[in-house]
Amino acid sequence: MRRESLDDLEVLLLVAQEGSFTRAAARLGISQSALSQTVRGLEERLGVRLLSRTTRSVTPTPAGERLLASVSPRLEEIRQELDALHALRDKPAGTIRINADEHGAQAVLWPVLETFLPQYPDIQVEITVDYGLTDIVAQRYDAGLRIGDIVARDMIAVPVGPDQKMVVVGSPAYLANHPAPHEPPDLTAHRCINLRLPTRGGLYAWEFEKDRQEVNVRVEGQLVFNTMGMMQRAALAGFGLAYLPFDEVRGAIKDGRLTTVLDDWCPSYPGYRLYYPSRRQQSAAFTLLTQALRAAWL
Repeated sequence: MRRESLDDLEVLLLVAQEGSFTRAAARLGISQSALSQTVRGLEERLGVRLLSRTTRSVTPTPAGERLLASVSPRLEEIRQELDALHALRDKPAGTIRINADEHGAQAVLWPVLETFLPQYPDIQVEITVDYGLTDIVAQRYDAGLRIGDIVARDMIAVPVGPDQKMVVVGSPAYLANHPAPHEPPDLTAHRCINLRLPTRGGLYAWEFEKDRQEVNVRVEGQLVFNTMGMMQRAALAGFGLAYLPFDEVRGAIKDGRLTTVLDDWCPSYPGYRLYYPSRRQQSAAFTLLTQALRAAWL
């Protein structure tokens, strides 16, 4: 087999992971036809079909599954060694891919990147906003960013932010026409703005705690979003109460556009953690960014 086939194997692995030539081509920034030609050429040289193609999906054949099971771990080892070699360069360089939720990307990552990236022009950062618990190893992310109590135990987790707090907020106009709730069950009489999270399997139940008493309330209202930014906009417009991270609405509370309720029922919880596999050799670029994230709040 010719030497260039190492790249072909990388392509085959990505197509199999994505289950689509279109998505894999978009990830690589090349045309779908070029990607198909690469895989077809690999199949011709090996003399066996590796992928089963239909109009809706792409899946490995038995021969493809056998090849991928054999080479995938080895490709990961090669990537790690190449990353380690990059770390020996005088200038930190390379791409860092991070999977984060919306609030973490805005409140934790961006304030640091705004000053970090101008110092290291050879470092690129790709952030994917995702509320699901993505398998960062399978999807080839360098790290994930999530609230501390939901990080997988087999990961190295580095604190990169203080404890967080959720708050229930509503606009003064809304609260002028609806008596403020005094206890969590009172929320059932209010219009509330719901959040749908893929990790929860449905609408998020608002979680409260006071004097070690935990209360979860499923609220109702006209609006359901899967982003906190839209929830805040709806609350500002008077469509009801929203349950959001304090950092997300700090400015609106300070200038009086939103008012908090049920403050004594809203406890703090572990802050954000940057997590990554313990077995992966980290690049110099990744190490520098991790240090910058930690230093930003210590």
